[in-house]
Amino acid sequence: MLTPFHLAINVTDLDQTRGFYGDVLGAKEGRSTETWVDFDFFGHQLSFHLGPVLKTESTGYVGEHLVPMPHFGMVLALPDWRVLASRLHAAEVVFVIPPSVRFEGEPGEQWTMFFRDPSGNPIEFKGFTDLDRVFASH
Repeated sequence: MLTPFHLAINVTDLDQTRGFYGDVLGAKEGRSTETWVDFDFFGHQLSFHLGPVLKTESTGYVGEHLVPMPHFGMVLALPDWRVLASRLHAAEVVFVIPPSVRFEGEPGEQWTMFFRDPSGNPIEFKGFTDLDRVFASH
């Protein structure tokens, strides 16, 4: 059984953060103060604090892409990933890497998409046809 993961990162505006993570990504808001807010992010605790956002650069080579580093995200079952990709398109989210498949036919085949939240924090969502293959090496 997986236990919840906790991640705390900085954002520049809590109202924009609430709109994006709550309305667009569907996360349920938890506790908050004037300087931070928690979300249930697919069963994990994601906390956003007002402050300077980490500098990111596209320096991570994955397949044929340079991906923003650092980044965080989720691994979803492919049908759920596709629903989220449609919601992001409908919300006119700008993709750093649009929804696509990588490592097709190989161990670890996955669908991926990268985008940024309103503060510029990069997020990746992966979709797998079989979640038991997330760590597959052969």
